[in-house]
Amino acid sequence: MRILIAVTLVCFFSLPSAFVQASQDEAVNTELRLGVFPRRSSQATQKMFRPLADELSAKLGVRVVLETTHDFASFWDNVVNQRYDIVHYNQYHYLKSHKQSGYRVFAQNVEFSHTTIAGALLVRRDSDVESVEDLKGKTIVFGGGRGAMQAYITATYLLRQAGLKQGDYFEQFALNPPKACIAAYYRKAAAAGAGGYVLEFPHIKKQINTDEMKYLAVSKKMAHLPWAVKNTISADLQKNIQTIMVDLYKSESGKKTLKAAKITKIMPADDKDYNVHRDIVKAVLNEDL
Repeated sequence: MRILIAVTLVCFFSLPSAFVQASQDEAVNTELRLGVFPRRSSQATQKMFRPLADELSAKLGVRVVLETTHDFASFWDNVVNQRYDIVHYNQYHYLKSHKQSGYRVFAQNVEFSHTTIAGALLVRRDSDVESVEDLKGKTIVFGGGRGAMQAYITATYLLRQAGLKQGDYFEQFALNPPKACIAAYYRKAAAAGAGGYVLEFPHIKKQINTDEMKYLAVSKKMAHLPWAVKNTISADLQKNIQTIMVDLYKSESGKKTLKAAKITKIMPADDKDYNVHRDIVKAVLNEDL
């Protein structure tokens, strides 16, 4: 018996390093963390994306654990620490995580049948603000903080394009873009920075009369919200994840999963699709991503 144990141990420690590494990779992939950014409340996000986590678990044959946070700062800390194996976030998050940690984009959303998204500035229809230039000296509430791609970075780009510089207006921040829109509706600020179709969100329509709001300025249309994987995910596993998510619309269970997430469809995406975002980030934040 002692001889058998000794031989077994010798054989194990003599295994090629590639085999040991493969075994380690398999162990890592027995559970995957799916991180979804707090675009909406934590409770709403869990409800919306749990069906997707379940669908991925069933088809990948590994446990997929859905995670989110209550705010953008803590979510970003998790991205920096590479907590998430699969992650859904905004375009700025993706660009930073791609450069700093090697996250790879593989898909993007289609929402309300929109294959693209834009940043926007919104005001009340009865406001005295008729142009972006009229926001000089006024308060603007941005949704989601300075890392929000549409609601802050692109909205700020619209201000810069109109000649307004930092200090020409007052900045305030709401927890997310919908709350920024609601704040402007209740006259807490002269304008809101948000996404280009925030007024279409059903939960916004339930809280305010969206007919009393208007888009003051909207940016060019750009690639939608991305999905990416950590750099330790193999190319084969990435392809499997992409195929499952892109094909969701083809089955009844998949359609229910998309409906729960309030996503029309998921499309393939590539890093170059986000080059226009890189240009806007450079112009506003002077960051090379």
